Amino acid sequence: MGIGGNTIERALATLSDMTAGAVPIGREEHVARIARAQAFMRAQGIAALWLNAGTNLLYFTGMKWHPSERMVGAILPAEGELAYLAPAFEEATLRDFMVADGPIHTWHEHENPCTLFVDTLRALGIEPGVRVGIDESTPFFTSDGIRQQAPDYTLENAKTVTAHCRTRKSPAEIALMQRAKDMTLAVHVATASILREGITTREVADFIDRAHRKVGAPAGSYFVIVLFGEATAFPHGVSYVQTLKDGDTVLIDTGCKLHDYISDITRTYVFGTPSERQRAVWNAEKAAQQAAFDAAQLGVPCEEVDAAARRSLAAAGFGPGYALPGLPHRTGHGIGLDIHEWPYLVGGDKTPLDVGMCFSNEPMICVPGEFGIRHEDHFYMTENGPRWFTRPARSIDNPFDNPFDDPFDDPSGLQGQ
Repeated sequence: MGIGGNTIERALATLSDMTAGAVPIGREEHVARIARAQAFMRAQGIAALWLNAGTNLLYFTGMKWHPSERMVGAILPAEGELAYLAPAFEEATLRDFMVADGPIHTWHEHENPCTLFVDTLRALGIEPGVRVGIDESTPFFTSDGIRQQAPDYTLENAKTVTAHCRTRKSPAEIALMQRAKDMTLAVHVATASILREGITTREVADFIDRAHRKVGAPAGSYFVIVLFGEATAFPHGVSYVQTLKDGDTVLIDTGCKLHDYISDITRTYVFGTPSERQRAVWNAEKAAQQAAFDAAQLGVPCEEVDAAARRSLAAAGFGPGYALPGLPHRTGHGIGLDIHEWPYLVGGDKTPLDVGMCFSNEPMICVPGEFGIRHEDHFYMTENGPRWFTRPARSIDNPFDNPFDDPFDDPSGLQGQ
């Protein structure tokens, strides 16, 4: 039900802009993030952080700047004002993009920006011998350059601070992610309706991009994976275009960006009548996804959520571990400004689940030579436990039955159905 029978134009006509009322993160929240990071840095004995151009710089300062071979970013001291570093010819542009205030220290093209980095530390009163965190996304040539110029500083991975802050999403962040996911789910519903025998994966991907633009994502799809038949057993796709035929498993994984926050949802179903084999594996995947969700309680280590999904799969005859047929990858990942963020729902990640953490839940079953089934929805941690962003698929026969019904009518906030 809901699969096929529609034209592309009629399907697009069912969609409209869904971004009304969605508010980007403002200066006040960025200032609060900086204060929170500084308090944590002082408690940990970290004197300063280097925030490289990219999502860490965006998260803390609101500055949107793509990383390149030129060193651009900000020094965040444990006390005091931010200090930005940039090429001199970019100063005016940097100032135009600035949200959180701070002086800009510049370097010319023939100069070494890593020397300027050390000089700026000293100007901020941060003398050698103290701990300085380097943004974990910093390119090696920059981090190595800093190391050479700052031999008397104790340089370390800034993830201690960046992950601590970014993994715990604020209500404003969760609201943006909720809207982005609602947009992508609407695109999934429309996409299923246009399927027909002979349509290609490329045609479907093109429609998904158009549909994302129609619901209000200015850049269209952030990413898209469309797979038919045996290709669905490859988690991240294949190199060739496929053509849909009756009885094929269909796997579509896609998302968009809304005010820098990302959606990421996968739906798997069958074009035509499902076989008993497809039905059994589909149901085993749904059970594993639910087992992971049920295990995600406050204080539980992330790895236990992965273990719960694998126990469910093993009971259904899949695995064990990463063995195929079964689940060849982790159960889930954090999400926010990056599509894959810490922490991860995987063995070895002992991070305790905490309020505000957001995760994908996607314990895929791969059956080489046949097909793969992946249900991917996301949840976030509340004071009462996990809460779905989007309702999981209902059944293989009716995967889009009432997808936007509110699944959160349990006042306890503990959603398990």
